[in-house]
Amino acid sequence: MRDAIDQADAALIALQKALVNRAGEHADSVMPGFTHLQTAQPVTLGHHLMAYYEMLRRDRSRFADARARLDECPLGSAALAGTGFPIDREMTAQALGFARPTANSLDSVSDRDFALDYLTAAAQCALHLSRLAEELVLWASQPFGFVRLPDALSTGSSIMPQKKNPDAAELVRGHSGRIVGCAVALMVTMKGLPLAYSKDMQDDKPPVFEAHGLLGLSLAAMAGMIEGATFQTARMRQAAEFGYATATGLAGHRPAHRRGGLPGVVGRCVGRLARQPRRHRPRRGTQARGRSACGSGERGMIARAVAVALLALGLAACGTQRDLQPVAGASLPPPPYGRSDAPSAAELLERDPQAAPVRSEELRRQSEEREDDPFDLPPSN
Repeated sequence: MRDAIDQADAALIALQKALVNRAGEHADSVMPGFTHLQTAQPVTLGHHLMAYYEMLRRDRSRFADARARLDECPLGSAALAGTGFPIDREMTAQALGFARPTANSLDSVSDRDFALDYLTAAAQCALHLSRLAEELVLWASQPFGFVRLPDALSTGSSIMPQKKNPDAAELVRGHSGRIVGCAVALMVTMKGLPLAYSKDMQDDKPPVFEAHGLLGLSLAAMAGMIEGATFQTARMRQAAEFGYATATGLAGHRPAHRRGGLPGVVGRCVGRLARQPRRHRPRRGTQARGRSACGSGERGMIARAVAVALLALGLAACGTQRDLQPVAGASLPPPPYGRSDAPSAAELLERDPQAAPVRSEELRRQSEEREDDPFDLPPSN
């Protein structure tokens, strides 16, 4: 388990480096940001990729936490009650590279938390990889056209010569379900076992070995896809120019003091733009619907006047007829989401080389301060 965690951490670092390097290349590459898979606001590809860096950072912390907990040597627990032979458990733990011996022999024999900790960390990591894989599958499709994946990690169709299928990304997405299944399988095996050992526990190995193999393949494949991907930045920017992506910036240019203020007017402008053809004079019926939407009487006249004034702004700011431009007066969000203090790739990776959570050190301190089990102490003579 210690070796498996170390291997997973090394693979995670490699994928983090790939993400950081590609994010640095595309710090200024504009793309649409999505909520509900609908165009929401313009972001950069670098910012998008770094979201997955943060997910992997948390994955590394979970693996590091699991490694700190399992760093106890069960040797000397024997079948369940320890051994009468004059052994030195502290010496054997140190010789095998463990921080300390386990405290209770019954628990040592029946414990499989070390395997479950690994599997749950692997399952969470697999979920993150699956989300990234799904985005690569979407982005590689013709309707999106955001990325071309490496040929070595793609395949052709059996009968359709024009196809280039993102098989590696799809397999990573599929492997995540199997890794989650491995975690569930061992949880179900352990859920009702009394102390101490039962033969059911020999089934702890297949799910651990399967998850370890699948996770290693998934991390390596994902690193290869990120490193070798060709991002279609012109297509990404073009996609960001549709869907009124900067309407949020326009609506937030001035504070709305009441409901139906500037954000409401912008929303109605976007609605009117979406209903009518571009560069085409609206029909009388469309104008009537616009008057109904804006209100009636004096208030309606004022709202319509503001809507007409904002219509030209909306056309330019929301990217319907001209290139995507920042809304006049809008500013970048404050750090860390602005670019004024963006760290370099080296600074990011140096920030958390181990990603070990603070609670791991607390766990070590508590373990060192506990009272030793008298039944585990070697004879005094």
